Amino acid sequence: MTDTAFQLGKPALVCRWRLAGRHVPLLNRHMRALSQRRVNGEALSTNLLGWVKQHIEWSLAEDPAAVADGVLMIVVDEAGQAAMSTGAYEPLADASLEDLALRAQTAQVEASELGVAPEVLCTAEDGGITIGLSTDVPAAGATSLVEHLAQTRGIALKRDPALPFRAVSGLVGGEAFLVSDEYGIVAATNAGCAQEDAGTVAFLSAAFEKLYDAVR
Repeated sequence: MTDTAFQLGKPALVCRWRLAGRHVPLLNRHMRALSQRRVNGEALSTNLLGWVKQHIEWSLAEDPAAVADGVLMIVVDEAGQAAMSTGAYEPLADASLEDLALRAQTAQVEASELGVAPEVLCTAEDGGITIGLSTDVPAAGATSLVEHLAQTRGIALKRDPALPFRAVSGLVGGEAFLVSDEYGIVAATNAGCAQEDAGTVAFLSAAFEKLYDAVR
């Protein structure tokens, strides 16, 4: 992966992780999720996982060409080789409930093939949080943080893989929001909700922003 003759083959897996101050705030969570991903039905090699973490910890923070507050992209090809680059961060252009639900559906397809969904639709309702994933799907880095934050607050959690499909049909209540490794917490712009539910999403969003600010 450091050979000057190295050429990346056809991409099989792409991860996009939020950067802050040339650091990846959720690195350990992302790495745990990366270890659960598959390429051609096989787990990623220990050597590849070690290279990713070492490159981020030792090289990325010192790279003057890296976009400090951007997005880190990791691409793994069909042969299990990896490459890494950084790019600018741009907020989602469309955060309507319909668009967030469609993004989550696409991520569910990715999870069925590669093991982990990088984006998940959730709802905050009646003091609890519903996560649009099956119970047997490992949580991505950002999703695992949401679960942890909910547990520290005593917020009830449940999973419902049909949530994105019900959202497209307008069959969800509460405050809908996307949890994304790239975008963090994105509240749906056209979903009304009770004050308590909005407060839950605001708490999660503030926790993510605090994490980013801590390393800038």
